Amino acid sequence: MPDDVPEGSARSSATAERIGELAADRDLTVACAESLTSGALAARLGAAPGSAGWFRGGIVAYSRAVKHSLLRVPEGPVVCEAAARAMAESTVELLGADLAVAVTGAGGPDSQDGQEPGTVWFAVAGRGPTHAEEKFFPGEPEDVLAETVFHALTLLADRAAS
Repeated sequence: MPDDVPEGSARSSATAERIGELAADRDLTVACAESLTSGALAARLGAAPGSAGWFRGGIVAYSRAVKHSLLRVPEGPVVCEAAARAMAESTVELLGADLAVAVTGAGGPDSQDGQEPGTVWFAVAGRGPTHAEEKFFPGEPEDVLAETVFHALTLLADRAAS
């Protein structure tokens, strides 16, 4: 790996490539909805080889208002399971994707919705029941971001492989 490519970036790139291979082999389309990652997840998926054939796009819903109006997140906190599920399920529908992953959380340095920095909710929807889970990633905001992108891609790859 070149010296100027961070290890987390290389892990995420390799996982995005795996998603592309699985999507091509299984005739799947993929999308994402993201908040704290501000488009980093979509950028990683879009940079994967052959992404034009399987990546439907991403929705960056940084604002609570966008989460509530566009992605049908229930009123209330946005760093929670219900928000992640609504984001993933709405993205499958809005973008016509077979699979979608969603992330919402408190990236830091401040808490959000009473959740400490590093708290992230993930959901994967499509082709089966929606799966949601909470993770905590310690560190600076950039560390939380890198781990969030990698974990979201890993969840998406696992669903595509199943």
